[in-house]
Amino acid sequence: MRSEEIERVYMALRDWLNQYGIQFKKSLGQNLLLDDNINRIMADAAALTDQDDVIEVGAGLGALTTRLHQRANRVLAVEIDRSFMPCLEDQFETVNNVTLFRGDILNHTPEKLVEEFLPEPKQLKLVSNLPYYITTPILFHFWDNSLYFERMVVMVQEEVGLRMVAKVGSHDYSKLALACHLRAEVDIVHKVPSTCFMPRPKVDSCIVRIRNRKEPLYPDTSDALITKLINVAFSQRRKTIRNSLVKSGNLGIDPDKTLAAIEQAEIDLTRRPQTLTLDEFAAIAKNLS
Repeated sequence: MRSEEIERVYMALRDWLNQYGIQFKKSLGQNLLLDDNINRIMADAAALTDQDDVIEVGAGLGALTTRLHQRANRVLAVEIDRSFMPCLEDQFETVNNVTLFRGDILNHTPEKLVEEFLPEPKQLKLVSNLPYYITTPILFHFWDNSLYFERMVVMVQEEVGLRMVAKVGSHDYSKLALACHLRAEVDIVHKVPSTCFMPRPKVDSCIVRIRNRKEPLYPDTSDALITKLINVAFSQRRKTIRNSLVKSGNLGIDPDKTLAAIEQAEIDLTRRPQTLTLDEFAAIAKNLS
């Protein structure tokens, strides 16, 4: 996007903000996109059809909402800040396939929202420009529920996106990468520089595409046990897995049984958690089951 285009959009958005008396709140991590092409890329990455019902978290001034409702069956646009609601209502109050909801997404389960506003969905998706400060809690909010969201396309801080797709042994490899790979196929679709936002954040962003698994990746063991192993191991990532998983007692499983499970998986006890693959954590969990 050229500088003159950015300036033109900036002026238009500033007029909107003045018209509706909107002031940005740092506590909510509010940043508005100046480049609508990014919204198109997000909608494209979501592969929306008229069979999809979409939840958008953080509707803002409605630019992404506009892209979504033109392709999807229904859109539930959630916005926590009441000062944005008049602007959203003026645009979408008469749009048949858009429902506006003001509230904190973390205080409302996806099940209840879908039951009330998107009943009997054929296919669910999440598309959202996520606030930086609650990115991970929102992702797990949509993962850890009884509904299946076929795809989640989210704008996140670039650092978080890199951690989500990190490979074993890399600097960014963490329990977040393992949690993502356990639940989904994840990739970065597009990098978004800070200059595309108003106000300009201190960091760049990226669009992450999350294609959730409908069936468990490891059907012969428990995702909950795999996750517990990962969390305990990475809570002391500088220690060997002998110390973190066996000697610490934090796993809550008999140490001798844990030791035997690791040895049965043929994993060196002196390795550190950031060197273990998801398959290896799953192998330990299977042996413990």
